Amino acid sequence: MVDYVGDIAKQVPSISLNTVNKTVDKIFSGDTKILGIVVVDQDVPISLITRTDFYQKLGDLYGYNLYIGRSVELLANKEPLIVDYYQSITTVSKLAMERKEEDLYDYVIVTKDNKYIGIVNIHQLLMKLVEVQVEFASFLSPLTKLPGNLVIDNKLKEILHQEKYSVLYFDLDHFKSYNDTYGFKKGDDLLTETANLLKRYCDEKGLFLGHIGGDDFIIILDHYDYQVMCEAILKDFDKNIKRFYKSNHLAQKYVIAENRQGVKEKIAIVSLSIAVVTNHNQQFNNVDELTEYIAVVKKECKMVKGSCCLTK
Repeated sequence: MVDYVGDIAKQVPSISLNTVNKTVDKIFSGDTKILGIVVVDQDVPISLITRTDFYQKLGDLYGYNLYIGRSVELLANKEPLIVDYYQSITTVSKLAMERKEEDLYDYVIVTKDNKYIGIVNIHQLLMKLVEVQVEFASFLSPLTKLPGNLVIDNKLKEILHQEKYSVLYFDLDHFKSYNDTYGFKKGDDLLTETANLLKRYCDEKGLFLGHIGGDDFIIILDHYDYQVMCEAILKDFDKNIKRFYKSNHLAQKYVIAENRQGVKEKIAIVSLSIAVVTNHNQQFNNVDELTEYIAVVKKECKMVKGSCCLTK
């Protein structure tokens, strides 16, 4: 699934800041399909000249004589939308549609390592967004309607290129025993409630939330400010879980169920473990390295009695 905006970028002419408008006129006249020209300074994009704006200003009274022999700097948009190759189609589409009305249909300039590599026009961007959303919908979890493993994997690949990121892995402790005691329907209700709880925090902050499968969920941040949110989620979860148990089980704080070895024993009520991995003090070269480390942290976190959050 194509999700990087850089994957759909295409080349249009670029010129230096000291280029005169007569040259711009020749470029536009030579190819009527070109709707914009990127102005660069040593391959770093700094502004954009659009065909519409260019000829509108030249067409004003005295405009041609005033501008045609002078620098492109006078007619360029000095605040174009510039995005990185590895930003997602969804994110860039949102940024593009939040621009001022007069800039809505301007090219979006794409860079890689801060160097100009191409542009994306708004029609191309929105058409690709529709494709992504249709494909995205086919990979949602049937139960929670959250992104599943393929989408999660793509998102993890994307964040490896970010300066900062935090991965929050959520796992329900003793969920199997709950299912065995109360049945799969109540188990599904508990998973749905957990998903809705996480959604409330993610929707409010615009965060990515995925359902890995079973009782495992994942939230991905582009920063390290997760502690307060995790504490709030744990508090809400421990409050909500009481609604899913009979009073006698709550009073004794356990159920009698078979463990994974098939032996009946006292098993604690469901709690929530949050394993947090960031790139604050370490780097991961690929998704396999990242997920293997998350598994280690998750295992250690689940050894703590009750709901907890563990960061590594």
